[in-house]
Amino acid sequence: MTTETQKGTLFTPWNIVAGIILAAGVVVTIMRFTMGLGAVTNLSDNNPWGIWIGFDLLCGVALAAGGYTTSAACYIFGFKRFHGAVRPAILTAFLGYALVVFALNYDVGRPWRLPYPIFYQQGTTSILFEVGLCVFIYLTVLFLEYLPAALEWKRGFDKYRDILVKLTMGLTILGVILSTLHQSSLGALYLIAPSKLHPLWYTPYLPVMFFMSSMFAGMSMVIFEGTLSHKHFHHKMDDEYNLGYEDLQMAFSKAAAWIMAGYLAMKVFGLAMDNRWQYLGTGYGVWWLTEVVGFVALPCYAYAVAYRDRNLKLARFTALWTVLGIVLNRFNISLVAFNWQLPSVDRYFPSAGEIIISLFVVTIGVIAFRFIVTRMPIFYVHPAYKDSSH
Repeated sequence: MTTETQKGTLFTPWNIVAGIILAAGVVVTIMRFTMGLGAVTNLSDNNPWGIWIGFDLLCGVALAAGGYTTSAACYIFGFKRFHGAVRPAILTAFLGYALVVFALNYDVGRPWRLPYPIFYQQGTTSILFEVGLCVFIYLTVLFLEYLPAALEWKRGFDKYRDILVKLTMGLTILGVILSTLHQSSLGALYLIAPSKLHPLWYTPYLPVMFFMSSMFAGMSMVIFEGTLSHKHFHHKMDDEYNLGYEDLQMAFSKAAAWIMAGYLAMKVFGLAMDNRWQYLGTGYGVWWLTEVVGFVALPCYAYAVAYRDRNLKLARFTALWTVLGIVLNRFNISLVAFNWQLPSVDRYFPSAGEIIISLFVVTIGVIAFRFIVTRMPIFYVHPAYKDSSH
């Protein structure tokens, strides 16, 4: 938060842009819930899932994976020097999953029935039921992991805060299990549509690829979020966070490089096992190579070089590069390569209303993040708890 904003100046460039997006989002929201999906979307029977699934859900869930990767690194694998980065990562993940659920209300026909599959009529043989159940439970886990910061902000709840801190290891393990399940199951959703998804993207290994990509997506998002936070909220950070900041970025660069190398091998292995080399000579083949070479192989190499040379600028640039690559991959699977055999006139392209709602959701997330980190002990240890485990 800038000095001008703290003094009460509202007309900053960010506030003006955010205000326009929020105002447009409110208008489209009213249209969506009073006039129906058809009034604001280009969805159809051929394309029932659009950008609200491809971006808001698939990208949102993948990029929110920094919560389980960072907490697992700190509490399960014992990298205690990353402790200062856990709370920002958990907050980002919690807001990400909360906004995924929020955005889902726009996409489903009758959003008030969202709790039905969990509390009333379980479809236990459905992959989508498993995804919904895991996301619901994991959102609860993330809320409990985030809650100590809120309880420290408003003192007087030390008893409950201490109980939640003692549950940290259990919540972390549960979070990793749930993330493994639903991250992979999102990929499994597309296994039931072999005739609709282009052969270059369709592979029996989609669940494994979705899970692997979520790991380096989460790590890249932690690096990217940390870079932006250092620029805008540096005055809120204590020595513990700052001391481990560069080490975390280098360690995550190394880990992401290894995981991306494995992911790249899986992509080639899947192509070879299904013997679909002939498709590489088509337009879709060029686009597949653009994704795999331009947004997997090259970022993997860049991460490795950044770690070898201790090049923070390269690591931060590669983090953004990788985040864009994850968005491209999820768009390719859910939009570009889906229904690839349909004539152009029947292909899906998002409407202005759909794009506005996606920007609306992202803007709400940024505002919520800024509100929380400027008030709650996210980047620093609360003075009352400096000598205690937290």
